[in-house]
Amino acid sequence: MSIRAVVFDIGQTLVFYPVPLNWSALYRPAFESIAERNDLVFNEEEYEHIGKTLAKYNTRINPRTKEISSDVIFAEILDGTTVPAVYKEKVKNDFYRYFRREVRLYDEAHETLTALKARGIFTATFSDVPYGMDNEFAFEDIKDVIDLIDMPFTSNDAGLRKPDGRGLMILSEKSGIKTSEMIFAGDEKKDIECAFDAGAVPVLINRDGESKSFGQAYTIKSLNEISALIDSIE
Repeated sequence: MSIRAVVFDIGQTLVFYPVPLNWSALYRPAFESIAERNDLVFNEEEYEHIGKTLAKYNTRINPRTKEISSDVIFAEILDGTTVPAVYKEKVKNDFYRYFRREVRLYDEAHETLTALKARGIFTATFSDVPYGMDNEFAFEDIKDVIDLIDMPFTSNDAGLRKPDGRGLMILSEKSGIKTSEMIFAGDEKKDIECAFDAGAVPVLINRDGESKSFGQAYTIKSLNEISALIDSIE
């Protein structure tokens, strides 16, 4: 088998996000920050509505494989408040920025992607976005390496979320590379399940060294192990 492509998850794979996977505990602080930044006022009933709506679309609580846009989610949020709909873009932008403070690219990401490009390996991303987050934010977090990625791609583009493997199948169709010739590297169980569902090679990146057995074919501790892994598979 020859590996012709490597597809990466973004969060905790290419980029470190210093927030919990489940954002529930931070809904109120996030919207208090939004209110302060925009001179808005939310009463307790409105905060309760905001929390319930966000929980509804929280895939850590209510998993789904169909992606839902930010416009749908934030229209529903504002519909239960006195804030005019004209604020929707500002509110959702500030919400996403609140959770993306202090994000950083992993140190080895640039070196790894540069090495893959030199080898002629096709690279892409397939990442689930939180609460329909627009691609502009996800891609801003990888802006320092995005020119090294042949096809930046998220659940917004696929209309589907992991562990559904059809997102990888779409990438396969767009690139002309069989899924069996793809590595899919991610840090969660759903990444491994997604790879299996699509027939790709499932690779778990496990930086903390804890025991994690999701059925992955291979486990790496750092992105810079990818090139050697490709050699071992071939």
